[in-house]
Amino acid sequence: MQSGIKQAALWALGMSLFAVEPGPGHAAAAVDVRAITKEAYIYAFPMLESYNTMYKQLANPAGREYVGGFGKFRHYAEAFTPDNKDIVTPNNDTPYSWAWLDLRAEPWVVSVPAVAGNRYYVQQWIDLFTQNFAYIGSRATGNGAGNYLFAGPRWNGVVPAGIDKVFRSETDIILTLTRTALNGPGDVDAVKAVQAGMQLRPLSAFANTAAPSPWPSIVLPPYDVAKARSHDFISYLNFLLQFAQPPHPSEAELMKRFASMGIGPGLPFDASKLPPATLAAIDEGVQDAKAALAEKSKVTLSSNGIFGSREELKNDYLVRAVAAEKGLYGNSLAEAWYGGYVGDGSKLSTVHFAPGQLPPAKFFWSMTLYTLPDRLLYANPLKRYSIGDRTEGLKRDADGGLTLYLGHASPGANKESNWLPTPEGRYSAIGRIYGPSEAAMNGTWKLPPLTPTAN
Repeated sequence: MQSGIKQAALWALGMSLFAVEPGPGHAAAAVDVRAITKEAYIYAFPMLESYNTMYKQLANPAGREYVGGFGKFRHYAEAFTPDNKDIVTPNNDTPYSWAWLDLRAEPWVVSVPAVAGNRYYVQQWIDLFTQNFAYIGSRATGNGAGNYLFAGPRWNGVVPAGIDKVFRSETDIILTLTRTALNGPGDVDAVKAVQAGMQLRPLSAFANTAAPSPWPSIVLPPYDVAKARSHDFISYLNFLLQFAQPPHPSEAELMKRFASMGIGPGLPFDASKLPPATLAAIDEGVQDAKAALAEKSKVTLSSNGIFGSREELKNDYLVRAVAAEKGLYGNSLAEAWYGGYVGDGSKLSTVHFAPGQLPPAKFFWSMTLYTLPDRLLYANPLKRYSIGDRTEGLKRDADGGLTLYLGHASPGANKESNWLPTPEGRYSAIGRIYGPSEAAMNGTWKLPPLTPTAN
């Protein structure tokens, strides 16, 4: 009952602050609402993009994307195809494993098997802000077996014996996008064996102690993209903020500004109860945020500095939003470098790597083709969705360089080994370098241009 009274009081407070009535202070108040809404929408955008995936994977057991609930891995043992639509700009080199953890009651322990030294794998762990807060795998922890404890923001218990490292999350709900390299169709069973060796256990199960009392089940509100792109984004943000308590110290003032508009953990939001002037100011703030996001997106041409932890992103919420728009759940730069092009498939184009200028990768590199605007894999007769240093039959130039061909029509039989088919219209091609060199990370090495051919 006290919780309900508290929520009602907060709702009333938020609505009183929302109520912008005509008078001497009306214009200033409307400006404040518009400005705070812009700030809040940009802050919320990556969280809502992620929530779209979360809802598909956790809320509908009948859906193709369903992973089985919290605390369960869903492994894919084959590379993505155009039929896979649960994430935009999917990586087609390393089959995915998905899992979501609820850390409210207790931490979880993630165990990984020993992996053959020549096989790349990575467990990227992401919080509800879409920040990459933890890494397990070939680059970060090596290919040996290990046990890793993941704890939420309020846990202060004792770490048991047998834990190799503790990772702390700012949010009570986290996910992993795990990638395991697939070296051709004959390698599927080996990938399955690696995936089967990955375990998720509550801390009590790992330590063989009594389990704590469970927390109430989480009821996920249906995701509606139209609502998420409108003033109703506030209702989604308020829902997600429940799982990010206490707020990060660097966001204390930000949360105060949001609270002045009724934005806060668990608060209800009903646009129909707002004065028309207030709702208009909120809608204008949403449009301002979308315009800022579009402008930033135009000048963001590589992944350098757009994916990472809070410390790496330095609370730049616009950069965090652009990262989610361009490639949700992108790896931090030390793990993978991303760059790419937007092209027109009606014209054959080339990407030419000069001798000695191939993508500098410790593990491997690839280029993957996506349709626009949905940013999914492109269905084509060759069933070739990416091309890279592991592509069978790839032909080098006579001087040792490499030329790739991108276009809707075949470049000719003698060049099809190096052809990445595209739609007839606009497309996006994303290059990825796994284990990028310092030259790739600092910009000394650059992706060559996409060049239309004369014919």
